Amino acid sequence: MAKKVARKKTPRKKAATATASNGNGVSETDGKALRLHAEQQYAAELEALAEVDDRQRPPNWKLSPWAVKTYLLGGKLDNGFEVTPKYIGRERLMEIAIATLATDRALLLYGVPGTAKSWVSEHLSAAISGISTLLIQGTAGTDEATLRYGWNYARLLAEGPSEAALVRSPLMDAMSTGRIARVEELTRIPSEVQDTLITILSEKMLPIPELNTEVQAQRGFNVIATANNRDKGVNELSSALLRRFNTVILPVPDGMDEEVQIVERRADQLGRALELPAEKPALEEIRRIVTVFRELRNGVTEDGRTKLKSPSGTLSTAEAISVVSSGLAMAAFYGDGVLKASDLIASLVGAVVKDPVQDQIVWQEYLQTVVKDRDGWKDLYRASREVGA
Repeated sequence: MAKKVARKKTPRKKAATATASNGNGVSETDGKALRLHAEQQYAAELEALAEVDDRQRPPNWKLSPWAVKTYLLGGKLDNGFEVTPKYIGRERLMEIAIATLATDRALLLYGVPGTAKSWVSEHLSAAISGISTLLIQGTAGTDEATLRYGWNYARLLAEGPSEAALVRSPLMDAMSTGRIARVEELTRIPSEVQDTLITILSEKMLPIPELNTEVQAQRGFNVIATANNRDKGVNELSSALLRRFNTVILPVPDGMDEEVQIVERRADQLGRALELPAEKPALEEIRRIVTVFRELRNGVTEDGRTKLKSPSGTLSTAEAISVVSSGLAMAAFYGDGVLKASDLIASLVGAVVKDPVQDQIVWQEYLQTVVKDRDGWKDLYRASREVGA
């Protein structure tokens, strides 16, 4: 019989709205933020690393390359402090990424959706610059002003071009302070706007012709961009721009155990951050979700005996984390707090079936040929039948 999870009633607190600067360009709230920046969430680890880090640091870096790598991959320090891993995967890829940022080459994290590109980018910035919020989110509507600078048009009309009327971009701030700037979803940005980066990355300066001046990049400045070529609506990167980057391709997790570990760790972190009153997700349920994703993604069952059709989506590790997190919420609020197939099925089907026609056929075939007859998976099959999936 499933164990009941006690739900402790606590008085509601009013949401805090007042904000204050912490002196590092980051706003702090009186209450709990829904999602803390990496430098806030892992401040204790960054401080502990800085205390024991006696290795050479590149100009304007908060930590040495050794300490940045330890922060990303985790490890035990000489003083006994345990650093949690932020990236679970190939160590050499992180070494290449960190070494690149110590040179004058920008870093491009490339790969299919859900391979932790944004996650790695944020943590690299936090460890190197102490701030991860110098961010430009690429979209189809991103224009040159977003990358370069804009104007306060009221002051521009009243006073003409001046420093006071200038609206600085995160990239300009990073250049003038010698920090890391992040450009997310570079391939979402229109091609003609992407090439705005060429001058910045080549000449390490940003001209402001209206003021007959320029912003020169200070030592420590660099750019981390993320991009993928699998989603619809992406724009190819020009050869001229690609030459300005050192590209590191982040792959999907190599093995089952590695992917299960990633999903378990992140789902547990999200559950605690959202204060979900549910038990820690059972490892066997996580392994089952990861198995479904890997088999459909690879087009073959884990034992290699049955070929499968693959759905139109990427079925990334990030989506598996989302499925487990949604299942925890269902178990907490509409179940007994223990994660079961019935809690997971709606989110699982939603992750697989992106195209209501073709993907639905893929899912139905997978149910009938794999799920229905697999030992210990009868509950998943019944749950899918119950929701009409």
